[in-house]
Amino acid sequence: MQKQFKDLNISSHIEKAVLDMGFEEATPIQSLAIPCILEGKDMIGQAQTGTGKTAAFGIPLLEMVDPDDNTLQAVVVCPTRELAIQVAEELRTLSKFMKKIKVLPIYGGQPIDRQIKALNKGVQIIIGTPGRLMDHMRRGTLEMDYVKIVVLDEADEMLDMGFREDIEFILRDTPEDRQTLLFSATMSRDILNLARKFQRDPEFLKVVPKELTVPETQQIYFEVKEKMKLDLLSRLLDLYNPNLSLVFCNTKRRVDKLVGHLQVRGYLADGLHGDLTQKQRDRVMSKFRNGKIDVLVATDVAARGIDVEDIEVVFNYDVPNDDEYYVHRIGRTGRAGKKGKAITFVSGKEIYQLRNIQRYTKTKIEQQEIPSLRDVQEVKTDLFLKNMKNIINTEDLEKEIHIVEKVIEEDYTSVEIAAALVKMTMNRENNIVNVNSSPEGFGDTGARPDMVRFFMNVGRKDRVKAKDLIMAIADKTGLSSSVIGKIDVYDKFSFVEIPENSANSVLSEMRGSKIKGRSVNMEPANKKS
Repeated sequence: MQKQFKDLNISSHIEKAVLDMGFEEATPIQSLAIPCILEGKDMIGQAQTGTGKTAAFGIPLLEMVDPDDNTLQAVVVCPTRELAIQVAEELRTLSKFMKKIKVLPIYGGQPIDRQIKALNKGVQIIIGTPGRLMDHMRRGTLEMDYVKIVVLDEADEMLDMGFREDIEFILRDTPEDRQTLLFSATMSRDILNLARKFQRDPEFLKVVPKELTVPETQQIYFEVKEKMKLDLLSRLLDLYNPNLSLVFCNTKRRVDKLVGHLQVRGYLADGLHGDLTQKQRDRVMSKFRNGKIDVLVATDVAARGIDVEDIEVVFNYDVPNDDEYYVHRIGRTGRAGKKGKAITFVSGKEIYQLRNIQRYTKTKIEQQEIPSLRDVQEVKTDLFLKNMKNIINTEDLEKEIHIVEKVIEEDYTSVEIAAALVKMTMNRENNIVNVNSSPEGFGDTGARPDMVRFFMNVGRKDRVKAKDLIMAIADKTGLSSSVIGKIDVYDKFSFVEIPENSANSVLSEMRGSKIKGRSVNMEPANKKS
């Protein structure tokens, strides 16, 4: 039974923060978990991504921490850096009216000296990854003697990633009378063994299967041949024109390949998978959150910790190998009462896996016919006319009307003028995808079709190789290495081909960068070069 937050006996500071975030009604897992945790009970919560589990343990955790005591009182253990950052951000938002509460994420990849300085200032709540928590414990920079609550978030994922011994090391070093909370999407034997070993008569709370699905999300699928998936994805992106969309692939190689194809077609796309450095992953996520890219292609593991509320469509480019991954994936859209779409591409024998998913989720996934190019064009035309009518009704067109009247004086009718303008605009929209990223002023640089050839003032004498140029461009701009074209490295300079649709952004991002310690000057090549 869902409850209003005001009925959960939480403090006015937290209630104000929750309402300020736009929420009034608690999710099912929050309604069950918050009262249980506030009573001081150990708990096992089975909940999927997108069910509000962070607030389910975060709200009572903030309630139970003493803000006047600067010792460490609560520890949240997460499997990945991304999830640790996400949890820390949500706890800070929930505690924004509790000025004395200090929340600190600690994880690998960040300088440990910076974390030590923050710890020395006094922190009540830490959110950390197992490896970095253990590192601090062994150094003596993290004292666990006064910890009252330990939360294991995404416990199944941590066990799958081989963190069992690390988790046990952390739990053994905390007081025996601590409160232990365990959240997991699944309840495996390993999870239950961990609970028996480290919890005291835990309450088992489970969101029932019908609530594991996302009622605000329309779930559909298309039967499509493997070689036609890219065309279908492009067609649907054009048809729905989502502000943000998330595309799931089953392998890292598939992610890289698809990102390359989408970028060449003019979409603002980038990828996320385990082979990227943490710096690259952070840059990609920052661009996605800020709308600099609108299509994020990811593997299931890399997508853990992604918490972006405005994702309008989730595409399952590949049917997931695990039924539960489907629930994780579609939980990324249709959040906070907003409408969302989950679209699955089914090829060949994947139809059997989709039937398993429907049985598991107890949900009917609707099959739809693949939209034709005419369907896409009709939608674009309707949108164009809608925007045009809006301009007529809301904007000052006096200057434009004067221009049209001058053309009418040349013996053209207003209908002919309007039709010509419509045709010009529609042609431009049909031929140029993502107009803002299209190259301007480069001319013929001697590159292959759809590419721009750039001159760079570094070469062999600077100890620069082709791979150094690829790594520098990929690291600085986030452009997938798979779409970078021909590279020629000479003694004092080099040439590199970049897709036309990315040329302007690459030129801008590379400004002021360095390769092998030398400042890089990058400019469009002369065709004669």
